[in-house]
Amino acid sequence: MENISAQICNSDIIDPFNGLDDIRENILRVVSDKSFEADPLRLLRAVRLAAETGFSIDSDTENLIKKQCLLINNVSGERIREELLKLLEIPETGDLFLYMEELGLISAIVPELIPSKGLEQPSEHYWDVFTHSVKTIDAVDYILGNGEWKYKSDAIKNVPWSSELEGYFNEIISSGSTRLILLKLTALLHDIAKPKMKFIDENGKIRFFGHPKEGAPMVVEIMEKLRFSNKEIRIVEKVTRHHLRPTQMTQMGMVTDHAIYRYFRDVGEVAIDTLFFTLADHLAARGPTLDTKNWQQHTAAVNYILGKHSEQENKIALPRLIGGKDIMREFRLEEGPKIGELLEAAREAQASGKLTDKDEAFDYIRELLDG
Repeated sequence: MENISAQICNSDIIDPFNGLDDIRENILRVVSDKSFEADPLRLLRAVRLAAETGFSIDSDTENLIKKQCLLINNVSGERIREELLKLLEIPETGDLFLYMEELGLISAIVPELIPSKGLEQPSEHYWDVFTHSVKTIDAVDYILGNGEWKYKSDAIKNVPWSSELEGYFNEIISSGSTRLILLKLTALLHDIAKPKMKFIDENGKIRFFGHPKEGAPMVVEIMEKLRFSNKEIRIVEKVTRHHLRPTQMTQMGMVTDHAIYRYFRDVGEVAIDTLFFTLADHLAARGPTLDTKNWQQHTAAVNYILGKHSEQENKIALPRLIGGKDIMREFRLEEGPKIGELLEAAREAQASGKLTDKDEAFDYIRELLDG
């Protein structure tokens, strides 16, 4: 002990594994073949530390990770969740996740993603399903001002943004997670049901009809296994379930006030998240083949929907024009579910500016009943 103390006092560094050389050369390596067996979470930590420090993992350590990647399944879901969130917190995580998959780690943690690797998509998609999902992670970062998009660096100028939206996406949902981080997790998982739902139509085109609805319960199962909170699961599940809805709203031209009202009513707490996710999904579908005019139409639609929703919120904040008892008394109806349906219809019409007073509301209800 006295000898060790003397060496330290004399500024001599004990370095049996040549760590100083690795630091100078920006290299991370394990010092024992048993390191990952001792704590398999180090499989993920190695990748995260390399990303955070800018170091490279040496080839022998990479090979050891590939050989022992399935050891990650011996780690509790809670610990994997914590490390996964730290990885997703790193900006521009997409290439990092592709690297993790080269090491076998993504497939080990989420084997449900394996069938999406190399799965061909329709011609408007630049990448296969798995690569698209990983690229969507980077696109989410870019859309939300947290990274770059190397395929079209000026696409961000068309995206609606404000300090309020920045605060919204930085909202802490649970320990270690924000809306932004959960949207990146959604990116990884949102197309998880595409392999199951793939078919070729009569024109020879690849289709994935119903994959959002089919994928939503798969996402729940994966996140429950990794011990995410109920709120985290609900957010990712709902964005996955509804991620095509904004695009479907705009396919027929200008979005109607009624469609916007129903979208925010149905999608609820993740309506804004889903709008921005749709933009990221579009970017990552087209990649370097992005059509500028088409992109401008998408961003303009999102901007329009956000603006109209703000107007509707202001109108909804006003007192109701009529109540359930008013309807029952005016139209001599019995209490029941029908009253609630009529009230919701009147509220929707009020939000879209169609009704402004009680008489108009009664006339509107009368039309519904007569129809």
